[in-house]
Amino acid sequence: MPPVLRPEAHFQPYRRNVWRVIEGQSRSSTVRLVDTFAEHDTLEALLEDSKPPVPEDCRHLDFQFWSPFRYGRYPKSSRFRRAGRTPGVWYGAEEPLTAISETVWKTLAFYRASEGTPLPRRPIEHTAVMADIRTDRALDLTAPELAGAGNWTDPEDYAECLALSDAMRAVDGEAIRYASVRHPEPAANVAVLCCGAFAQPRPIQHQTWQVTLSWSLVRVSCETLNQRFMFAPGETALRFSDGTGPV
Repeated sequence: MPPVLRPEAHFQPYRRNVWRVIEGQSRSSTVRLVDTFAEHDTLEALLEDSKPPVPEDCRHLDFQFWSPFRYGRYPKSSRFRRAGRTPGVWYGAEEPLTAISETVWKTLAFYRASEGTPLPRRPIEHTAVMADIRTDRALDLTAPELAGAGNWTDPEDYAECLALSDAMRAVDGEAIRYASVRHPEPAANVAVLCCGAFAQPRPIQHQTWQVTLSWSLVRVSCETLNQRFMFAPGETALRFSDGTGPV
């Protein structure tokens, strides 16, 4: 279904710090496979040569920013990124807890689809990275005039969001602000469509999070800020839990 609006008619500036969560092991999971730093560097170089090239307009950025734009083939669609050979999207959230809740939901969905694969028993370390996003070509789907203009928050049907993303790219749109569907409370996510929206080449802040999964209760803790939260997974979203009631 085509979008019900012309994106360029609603462009506005967006300037905000945005968080994305990655697994902590992505820093260097190959170090345990070798005995020396030289061997590690050789292995990393071999792996790097086997991967697609980083897009030219992204090469000035840290890998934590350009990674989603490097791989142009995806097995299934996400809210603003089509399956197949399609341009990448850097998904983030305006608050780190929102980014963690999105990650928790995605991780549970992965294990739910992988029949017979047990959930990890140990906590999983994640790193939240903060990006400085600045663009004059952003679309805010939470704005009153746009929130009801399309089916932007369906938990499963991404058709109108994908059509809107295509329309955004056609007119050089760079970012989409939209409501988080998975977070327990109203919160905003941001889909960054191009590397030009990153105002600084590297993360400007990091946080370390631990996530302990179960089907009834998920525990997350921010080691950086000494904060703890619990989520109860529902059918289409998470809700906060104190661990004492039914889940």
